[in-house]
Amino acid sequence: MNMRLTVVEDGVRAELALDKPALTVGRSVDNDIRLKSSRVSRHHTRIELIEGAPWIIDLGSANGTLVNGQRVERQQVGLGDRICVGGVDLVLEPDETGAAATMGGSETMTGAGSRDRETLRAFASITRELSSEVELPRLLRLLVDSAVALVGAERGFVLLEEDSPGVGRTSGALDVNKMTVSIARNFDQSDIVVPRSRLSMGIAGRAASTGRPVLSVNASEDDRFDGMASVEHLRLRSVMCLPIFLDGSAIGVLYVDNRLQRGAFGADDLELMELFSGQASCALKNARLVASLREQNRTMEASAKQIERLNEQLGRKVRDQGNELAVVRKELDRERSRYDYGQMVGASDAMTAVFQTLDRVVESDLPVLIHGESGTGKELIARAIHRNGSRREKPFVTENCAALPDTLLESELFGHARGAFTGAYRAKKGLLEQADGGTLFLDEIGDMSPEMQKKLLRVLQEGEFRVLGSDRTVRVDVRILTASHRNLEEMVREGTFREDLFYRVAVLSVDLPALRDRRDDIPLLAEHLLLRAAREAGREVPSLPHDVVAVLCSHDWPGNVRELENEMRRLLVVADEQIRVEHLSRSVVEGYGRTSSPAAAGAVLEAGDIRSAVADLERRSIEAALAQAGGNKSKAATALGISRFALQRKLDKYGIGKTRRRGGTKGASEDEPEGGDA
Repeated sequence: MNMRLTVVEDGVRAELALDKPALTVGRSVDNDIRLKSSRVSRHHTRIELIEGAPWIIDLGSANGTLVNGQRVERQQVGLGDRICVGGVDLVLEPDETGAAATMGGSETMTGAGSRDRETLRAFASITRELSSEVELPRLLRLLVDSAVALVGAERGFVLLEEDSPGVGRTSGALDVNKMTVSIARNFDQSDIVVPRSRLSMGIAGRAASTGRPVLSVNASEDDRFDGMASVEHLRLRSVMCLPIFLDGSAIGVLYVDNRLQRGAFGADDLELMELFSGQASCALKNARLVASLREQNRTMEASAKQIERLNEQLGRKVRDQGNELAVVRKELDRERSRYDYGQMVGASDAMTAVFQTLDRVVESDLPVLIHGESGTGKELIARAIHRNGSRREKPFVTENCAALPDTLLESELFGHARGAFTGAYRAKKGLLEQADGGTLFLDEIGDMSPEMQKKLLRVLQEGEFRVLGSDRTVRVDVRILTASHRNLEEMVREGTFREDLFYRVAVLSVDLPALRDRRDDIPLLAEHLLLRAAREAGREVPSLPHDVVAVLCSHDWPGNVRELENEMRRLLVVADEQIRVEHLSRSVVEGYGRTSSPAAAGAVLEAGDIRSAVADLERRSIEAALAQAGGNKSKAATALGISRFALQRKLDKYGIGKTRRRGGTKGASEDEPEGGDA
């Protein structure tokens, strides 16, 4: 029985008689059946008649050959079998009339009229896709893939001018050396790695410099390209290269080639690509206009937001004359937490972590232990927890456990009846009863005696206590907040603090950093404390220059915020309109003198750049220690209080010593002074 092959591609149907022993199918022009789909390999598959039966043999195609939906390498086929080659269907049917075209004369499929209609249809489809794409990276990929598919090329490239197209040159004078390969694609729509070395820049440069297309049927034998090493190195055969114009000026080059087949492109292909190049120019222009408009819109939006922010800042400064710090603090408070911690100044990472912890602690009603050195503001934390919690409308009562002996502390906490002890002339409510429904803050609970710890534990366990000198039992509902500068866990291990009481008061905990561990907050704190002291004294606020702030930031502040507050109060008294370095306490200035001079610090400290200032202080401190030690690193490390290994790491970090060795002796010990001018 005679058989015929029906081919359907892009809506076009072609029929061919199977009357040859072999028939090749692919995208290359040397195939018996040439398909245009980009998913079809150049030599995709072969149909052979073996003992009168047709067989399908895949030729190592990229997308494979399917028979009835199953991928095959070699298989016999029969009537009704559907063969899929890169998305194109081929169906074996009986040929009863013999009217179909022969294998060798596939005019039904490749005739001029049919091919023209297919080309027109494909060109129209590509034009629609180009006009709808405005994202430049995707558009460039679409341009190259469409050009490769349109003329059946192996590879495609687009080279575009760097920076601003057409600026600073005359029309047509395009320099290929100033162009970049914006996109490079294979026929299977994969990207080409290191694209500039995969094409002939000489051929591209000819099209760029002349502004005219270049077509070669066999570049390796083309006299125009004699001496071009890239042509021979890449073994180029068919090459087509066209300039891309924008508003009459060449801005790039479209380059397609075929390294395996000579004569792959003809005059018709060149004419088609010239039309395609015009469409590409329009699409590129639209994409660049859209990109420009988007950038302008982003700039305008950014400017509008900046103007809005500046107006808000100006409005705040007008409403709060001269109090710029208060404005900054409110901004920080809004950003750092959900609650009002306005009494606490801080924007460092350490304080941000504290505020985040407080956000969780505030929402609970459990006991809280606040740990921190003296002067870090433990009572402020306790007040913030109470003020933002559910007990805010009830009393907040405080007591320092280290300030009273046991007898008085017991009376203060539990109250006493009249005549309970000598001097008890009248009954008194204890702090626990006064705080009923609210919060009781016990500061320095670590200094409480073991006996008082036992009595406090009973209150926490049972929620009731007995008034001193009376058999009256009082039940209270109090949230207990405690604080200590001592490490209660170590005290538990040492046996000086009850373990059961520790677990009662430390259900939740807040660790406050020392001021030396949050140096970024010192400028804000100094301004805030100076402003508060000036308001209390009814005086004008003196200014804090950068060199003074640098000295303040370099001090370790063993007394923490309380020490800084006292320093600001003292400065308000001794200074006039502006605070100078000589107004600072001797301990503050002497601590800074070991690292740098105040004048030098003022030169490097910029507003809002405290991290850089601290780093500069550390670097200067190391340089000063090395100078005092005569360049001996071990002695310098000892003076700085760090290990020699830590000192070496800091030397590498700041690049210290690299410029000091110019007079050194090769092979000298690192513990010996480095050489230099005498």
